[in-house]
Formats: sequence, structure tokens, C-alpha cells
Amino acid sequence: MVPFGGYSMPVQYSDLSVGESHHWTRQKASLFDVSHMVQYHISGPGAEGLLMKLTPAALPALPVHQSTLSAFLHPGTGGIVDDTVITRLGPELFYVVTNAGCRDKDAKFLTESVEAWQAQGYPSVVLTPLGGQGLIALQGPQAAGILGGVLEDPTAINLKEFYFGQSRYLQLHLPSGKGSEKVLVSRGGYTGEDGFEISIPPTQTVEITELLLNSAGSERLRLAGLGARDSLRLEAGMCLYGHDLDDTTTPVEGGLSWVIGKDRRTEGGFNGAETIIPQLTPRSKGGKGVTRRRVGLVVEGAPAREGAEIVDTDGTSIGRVTSGCPSPTLKKNVAMGYVKDGKHKSGTELAVVVRGKRRKATVTKMPFVPSKYCKAGAPPA
Repeated sequence: MVPFGGYSMPVQYSDLSVGESHHWTRQKASLFDVSHMVQYHISGPGAEGLLMKLTPAALPALPVHQSTLSAFLHPGTGGIVDDTVITRLGPELFYVVTNAGCRDKDAKFLTESVEAWQAQGYPSVVLTPLGGQGLIALQGPQAAGILGGVLEDPTAINLKEFYFGQSRYLQLHLPSGKGSEKVLVSRGGYTGEDGFEISIPPTQTVEITELLLNSAGSERLRLAGLGARDSLRLEAGMCLYGHDLDDTTTPVEGGLSWVIGKDRRTEGGFNGAETIIPQLTPRSKGGKGVTRRRVGLVVEGAPAREGAEIVDTDGTSIGRVTSGCPSPTLKKNVAMGYVKDGKHKSGTELAVVVRGKRRKATVTKMPFVPSKYCKAGAPPA
């Protein structure tokens, strides 16, 4: 157990090592307790407008029960306050999940943003933290079968046509024979595998967690901790805030330009647009571009950890590693970091300094391990 985001969190459980838990998730299914994440409802006639100011998301085109990965941005600099997932639950209601490590900073940012918004006479917004709300992540190739087996009404949803990024309110069949309170089930997660994140009212979080574990059995589903969560997300090429992203990093530098809506690239209107939009056009094409870029690396020899120096073939320092670990799936050492613009292209040979020695590192496209999300038009797994 380790302190994390104000909670005591498990690195691993006693039945599996971190590596075994990692493989279990890829082969069967794991259940992660992510209730430390911060959940909000942002509602009211001004909710969409405020979120359009704070993020570069194209929210008018977002259907009900569809989510989008986005980022809260600082005014002016365009630095990332936090990465977030935004789900539209209604015309004037959004469900927002943010990181536990940014709890206090995000609360201050959102509260002050709402106050400033309303002080300017814009339509009202209500910010509601969902205190005590549970959140569990069911991840892995057997996740859909496990969830389907505990639905109160199996005809309520066709899981084969319930795609990545979508959500629904569903009831689960409890051992008492009664249906649970409605839980918000979102298809997605942080592992690169197919799976679901389930937001649960506080009174039933433990009961529903036990329901999933008991109904699936230990041959299909096991609990997993932060250790496997970190190696899985790194193989999937996903950022960890405070390491791969921070207040000084813009979405373009962080390789997250795709979170900027197409219309927003010309219309702007979001925090930091004056900095970010010019960055979208590389210097080679007459734009401002960026001076550094987030890349994936495969490292030979010893694994490169956060903070390790990245150098070019001449030994000149060009960046730092922000995340790194041995990849249980690839049986190679993988890392993520920032390098000087121009050194970011896939196949570029670099080196990482590990314990005073240079280790060969090759810039590699991410994700390192292909993602297995359930998407429309994708062949069944």
C-alpha cells in the first residue's frame, strides 16, 4: 500500500505479482478500484459554454452519452491544468472525471472559473463534486462477458454495439435478487484493453465490486493495483499527469493535438488558444510549431526511469524521460519522454543515460502494444 492522491492505494494484491497481474489483464480481466479519481457534474444553461472556454473540445457535436478525452487549459500559456474525460449526459449536463493528484488544484481552477464566468453575466453553471461516489474499472478481453452476466435486464443493452467512448445508465442484478441503483457504465479505460468504467453510488460501491468478483470467479477476474495499472497504461502510450503532462505543457507539445476540435482550430475561443493554434502548424510549414515533443522510446539494456537524460548520437542533451518501465508484454524496456523538435520522428536513434551509461534508445510510435478498444466497424476480438 502506498499514499496516492490522498488515499492509501494498493500497488499489488497478494495473489499475483505486478507482472502476473499485467498479463492477467491482457489475457482475462482485472478490476481496478479507481474511486480516488475525482468525479463532477457540471450543469446548467452555461455548462457547455464554460467547458468550451476551459477546454479545446468540440462539445456542440458531442451526442448524449458520448465522452471525449480533453484537457483543462491555463489562460494565455495553454498549459495543461489537468487531463480529463468529459461525458455529455444531457443538453445541460456533463459528467467530468479528473485526476486525484490534482484534486485541490482542479477544484480551485473550476470554482474560480465558474465564478468568473457568472460574474461576466453568462448563463448559470452549477459545479457539483460527486463526493463518495465509487469508480471501478473492469478491464480485459473477458470484461464484456463478465458485465453482461450481472445485468438486471440483459436486453437493456447490446454490448456488441456499445462502443468505446459511449456510456449508459444500467442496473446490475444483486445477490439479494433486486436491481442495483442505476450505475453509469462507460466503455473505455486506462489499459489499452477493452473494458468499462463504472460510477457507483456510495452505498453500493462495495456490494457491486463484490458482485463482479464473485460472479466472474477468480479464474476470470482478479483485483489489480497501481503497479499493473502503470505498466499497462505506458504500453498503451497513455500519459500520467504530473509526469508526462504538467502546467507548462501544451496539448501540441504533449502529442495531444487530436483533442483540439476541428472547428476550434480556426475559431479558437478557449484558454490559451492564442498560444496553441500557432503551434499546430510546424515551423517547416511556416507556423510557430513547438520546440519539444513527447515521444515513445524502446531502450536497450537497463530500463530508463523518469528523469533520465535523453541525448542524441553526439551526446548532446535533447530531453528527459517522463515515464519508463520494462514492458511485460514486449519483454523490452519502454519509455516516454520529451525531445527536441526534429528528433521526434519514428526510427530516430538516440540514447538514454542510465546510471551514468548511455543506453541505445529508438524513437517508436505509440501505443507500444496495439489497443483493443471496441469500436464501430472494428472486427470482433
